[in-house]
Amino acid sequence: MRKIYLFLLCLLFNSFAEAQQRIVSLSGTISEMLCALGLESQIAGVDVTSTYPLSLKQKPKVGHNRNISAEGILALRPTLVLGLTENTNPQLLQQLKSAGVKTVLFKQELSPDGVKALLRGVASAVGSQAKAEAIQNQFDQQMKGLKINPVNKKVLFIYARGTGTMMVSGTGTPVEKMIMLAGARNAVAGFEDYKPLTAEALVAADPDAILLFDSGLKSLNGPEGLLKVPGVAQTTAGRNRKIVSMDGELLSGFSLRLPAAIKDLHNKIL
Repeated sequence: MRKIYLFLLCLLFNSFAEAQQRIVSLSGTISEMLCALGLESQIAGVDVTSTYPLSLKQKPKVGHNRNISAEGILALRPTLVLGLTENTNPQLLQQLKSAGVKTVLFKQELSPDGVKALLRGVASAVGSQAKAEAIQNQFDQQMKGLKINPVNKKVLFIYARGTGTMMVSGTGTPVEKMIMLAGARNAVAGFEDYKPLTAEALVAADPDAILLFDSGLKSLNGPEGLLKVPGVAQTTAGRNRKIVSMDGELLSGFSLRLPAAIKDLHNKIL
């Protein structure tokens, strides 16, 4: 009888401890997974990329990626901080550990298998492995249901924040991975990450479609504004007005919404 009592007491304690979690998420992808695991009420704060579900917009914000300060996080009294290795400043990690805050960082692989690996890691960190299994099974079914046929299209992604800040995506970026998953190919090669957009390079790449974040296209005053950027009108995409945009976090986050993102991008490219 005593053993049963102690066992029940232990379960009660663990449930209480879980209920008291105050999680700060430094990644929109991780925030989405926490919500899918039923832990939205335990999220004490998020970074600015945490835009889905929309209810996350009501959560306190701690900043964006490498601009996040330890003070802003610690003010939320977190019991657990979760983030991505590639997006977290090493100095911030050291400050959080020095303050005694449990911090777990994950390396994100930009693939469907990477989404599932990240889900398992997040679930393990918060003690929700059982729920993660059901979510993973649903994700697998959604990926299997995709019918993506290769399309002979070159897509150029432009990162824009007005005409003064315009970069094009080279190899290895999340957006290039998405373009490939959607059955198309990157219009440019020969460099990694991003580099400034030039009219000469734009004309030489001659994309069939130009892709931007919704916010980026808006910063250029829409398709008409983009067509005024030197070189755009001289491309196949410009002549055919094949300019498409998507929500930034959906397009590049490699979250649980990846199947929907791939389908959406594929259809827009077509």
